[in-house]
Amino acid sequence: MKLPPTSWRVDRSTDPEINKKIREHTVERLSLFKHADKDVITEQIHKLDSEWDTERFLEANAATLVVATSFAALTKSKYWSLLSLTAGAFLLQHALQGWCPPVPIIRRMGVRTAEEINQEKMALKLLRRDFTKSRLTTTNRILKKAEKH
Repeated sequence: MKLPPTSWRVDRSTDPEINKKIREHTVERLSLFKHADKDVITEQIHKLDSEWDTERFLEANAATLVVATSFAALTKSKYWSLLSLTAGAFLLQHALQGWCPPVPIIRRMGVRTAEEINQEKMALKLLRRDFTKSRLTTTNRILKKAEKH
């Protein structure tokens, strides 16, 4: 069994329509910064540094479930441990395949992958002209260039 590359395993297992909506939302957000000054763009890059990606979101929710159900298994009934087992199995499946049952829900909520967040940051750096003296003409072209990096 060949495992998918880490950088696009969630993308690959997400409904293409959801990926498209997330990308369109990114292009819309980038268009707000097309004519912004460098300080405003820098502030947005810093905001993106603290955005939760799919991995962090999934890990935090699974950890919360494991802690809560482990406590319930210790104090109420051992059958609660089945939920901890399920959460662990989902995390393992996600680590290997990039998919588990909560992922489609998380993606529908608009939670992006680390790669998608980094692409937006790269696009903002291009808008800020970190790498070139000329401005690219459309936010869609800027994002495409960022996706190549």
